[in-house]
Amino acid sequence: MTHNPSIAQELDQAAKTAIPVAQPSEKVNYSLDEAYHIQNQLIRLRLDRGEKITGYKLGFTSKAKMEQMGVHDLIWGVLTDKMEIKSGAEIQLDKYIHPRAEPEVAFKLSKDINRQLSLDELTDYIDKMAVAIEVIDSRYKNFKFSLEDVVADNCSSIGYCVGEWQDLQNDISDLSIKLKINDETVQHGSSKAILNNPFQSVVELSRLATISGLTLKAGQIILAGAATAAEWITPDSKISAELKNFGNVHFNVH
Repeated sequence: MTHNPSIAQELDQAAKTAIPVAQPSEKVNYSLDEAYHIQNQLIRLRLDRGEKITGYKLGFTSKAKMEQMGVHDLIWGVLTDKMEIKSGAEIQLDKYIHPRAEPEVAFKLSKDINRQLSLDELTDYIDKMAVAIEVIDSRYKNFKFSLEDVVADNCSSIGYCVGEWQDLQNDISDLSIKLKINDETVQHGSSKAILNNPFQSVVELSRLATISGLTLKAGQIILAGAATAAEWITPDSKISAELKNFGNVHFNVH
């Protein structure tokens, strides 16, 4: 299973053509470790085309979501430069299958991380943070998938838009965050929804990366996880997010 690149190739083609495919779990049973192996193959296809890794995103940062999916740990995916959406830019909806937007907290690493960190150490490794929007777009039909399917599909990553980088604050555990469509608030939550403290997401990523033998590089971006439910992206709209004390970010949809 892990030595068969066909699943990664199918998912890569689905992302390039915006044509969904069937879930691999409908045909074969595979483990979470095998799913991450497929994810690695998928990212390798992107790197072979000249893309560069710019960071990582975390999923299942909500305890309720973990329980819903029957898991006890976070999942993570890879971000590349091709996925970046500049603040204020316009995206073409026909390049996606069934995209949704989530408001997030983003961090920028100031030092390499090659071991598991504690919460107290974290500010020595992060120098900036910002409000962000992640665009998720499962490559599977009907936006349905198993845990292994979503991990293989790079945790539905397709785009991210980061606001202006600002200095860290000591306490970011309960900041108001909003997602807006055409300047109307459609989701309103708190950074507390992200593992009770978004800093904890980076701690958990340092643990998962260490287990995988991965070094997180200075300058890379970490999307800490969604603070609210996702919203469908519709044509001819403005998608924006606001984080208390950290301003806003937006992109337009054609």
